[in-house]
Amino acid sequence: MTTILLTGSSRGIGAACADVLAAAGATVIGHGTRSGVAADLADPAAPRDLWTRALEQAGGRIDVLINNAGVFEANPLDADHDAWVAGWERTMRVNLTASAELSRLAVLHWQTTGGGRLVNVASRAAHRGDSPAHWHYAASKAGMVAMTKTIARAYARDGVLAFAVCPGFTMTGMAEDYLSSRGGDKLLADIPLGRVAEPAEVAEVVRFCALDAPASMTGAVLDINGASYVR
Repeated sequence: MTTILLTGSSRGIGAACADVLAAAGATVIGHGTRSGVAADLADPAAPRDLWTRALEQAGGRIDVLINNAGVFEANPLDADHDAWVAGWERTMRVNLTASAELSRLAVLHWQTTGGGRLVNVASRAAHRGDSPAHWHYAASKAGMVAMTKTIARAYARDGVLAFAVCPGFTMTGMAEDYLSSRGGDKLLADIPLGRVAEPAEVAEVVRFCALDAPASMTGAVLDINGASYVR
């Protein structure tokens, strides 16, 4: 039985991942701000506490870590300077630093247990960038991709495999609000597929990386964006 710690499991992509992974027979330890193993990843003390409690719930072994939790909050260029910096630091803390802390704890764990798998849910923004109000979001997701590649290269010999998944717009509540606020039809015209991704589509790729991807795929970055950005 594969035991998985999945952050941000209460809605959207995370909820879809929890469903598809459980259907595949995995034991999913979900995290949310108010559900599952609760933790507010904006709190610097939260990642280590989350890992400790999840590991205890898992009986001492976690096989897969999926870093999915994140925030997507506007941070306008003309905001008050201190507010802009605070917005930057909050997004980096939740999206990147918390993921880095959890990844570090997972790698240390796997070095003593024979290996494991890391799946980081990043974004198309890691490659393409994002809106003028979302420098911080794009930078945090680019950091996740670079971290994934570094872990894959550094610890493959320890049996640690690392993958990044980069969705474009996905039909979660967050994406719906963003699309409606920025002229949905115009944005959709930039997606050759003609629609945004469904959470279940992203979840299926996450499931593949977490459970089935061959070891030689470690370090791979998988795009799910309807060909709106191709590399």
